Amino acid sequence: MNVQDILKEASALQPHLQSVRRELHRHPEVGFDLENTKALVKKELAAMGYEPQDCGKSGVIALAGGKKPGKTILLRADMDALPVGEEAEVDYKSEIEGKMHGCGHDMHTAMLLGAAKLLKEHEDEIEGTVKLEFQPAEEIFQGSPDMIASGLLENPKVDAAMMIHVVAGMPMPSGMLLVPGGGISMASCEQYHITVKGKGGHGSTPHVSIDPITAAAHIHLALQEINSREIDGNDFGVFTTGHFEAGKASNVIPDTAEMWGTIRTTDPDNKVGELIRTRMTEITKGVAMALRCEAEVEFYDFCPCMMINPELAADLMKYMKELLGPAVVDLAVVSGGKAGGGSEDFAFVSHKVPTVSMFLTTGNTQEGYLYGQHHPKVRYDDSVLYCGSAAYVQMALRWLEEHK
Repeated sequence: MNVQDILKEASALQPHLQSVRRELHRHPEVGFDLENTKALVKKELAAMGYEPQDCGKSGVIALAGGKKPGKTILLRADMDALPVGEEAEVDYKSEIEGKMHGCGHDMHTAMLLGAAKLLKEHEDEIEGTVKLEFQPAEEIFQGSPDMIASGLLENPKVDAAMMIHVVAGMPMPSGMLLVPGGGISMASCEQYHITVKGKGGHGSTPHVSIDPITAAAHIHLALQEINSREIDGNDFGVFTTGHFEAGKASNVIPDTAEMWGTIRTTDPDNKVGELIRTRMTEITKGVAMALRCEAEVEFYDFCPCMMINPELAADLMKYMKELLGPAVVDLAVVSGGKAGGGSEDFAFVSHKVPTVSMFLTTGNTQEGYLYGQHHPKVRYDDSVLYCGSAAYVQMALRWLEEHK
């Protein structure tokens, strides 16, 4: 199957891909609770002639090829949405309050379904096996390890893996592919939860209470010193408090105040992460004690750095250039050679088998796509879904052909 045929046949699928994507967008589901999303994916795959199988709590896998001997390549799309209310004005706006596809996983799912159809229709040409992965719970970094533990990388054994992620709000035309080189491409991420315990009371008598809000505010400010004074300037390490909650009434001092956030580093040995965790715990407990409070710090849901295999990245660049020519850009040119601060739970796969990822631009700032991932107003240009489907197919067919 040559590149002209791949693009032509993928383009013919565009109306259906757009319809599927918008159906998913209207009905977002989060975490592992993907009953309707999973049902749609399995229905689509079955209609193509696949026998989709459950994998883990909510994942789906299907196999294309296998008629000829060869290696196995894994193609992945994540399916979960975010617990964020949508504010974008689109005709297919989320119908579920407090949930939206703000990271573009509806786009990923539709693109991989398009690739699945093309691969099934050209199954006799596949020099090995393509394993299709539809993954839940990426946003909470639990879907990938759950599917790995459930046999994702076995039966048949996966030799290489690839994913695509869409990006919006870029100063670039839609339909560009950003291909990384080898090494770390995305940061690790770990969640944290801080609970500050004081003694509640009436707002008029703070002297007989122990105010946890004041202590938590001091803790939040004190933690900023880790970045400015304790991390080597050559290292990347950042933590962000994204959720701060305390009290229910304006005239009541509560018993507790809580903070939730993330720690991100690009240190494969996680020594920077260890430093941050140690100092966060010491500073939090010390400041709380100084202000007559107690504090607890919990760390959870760790996701490692995304590791890009250099040989696989070189293959990907070559194959994408064959497919889209000048629309393919070296990610290092855009990023300045720096790893991204965002995180991705496909990183768990990247520490098991050679892995590569790339980004598809889906929204030009000059055309009104002003917001990036996770923003309530983010929009994705879904007119380029077929490009993602074609890229999946090109990578699978060419890599299997060259690595028999």
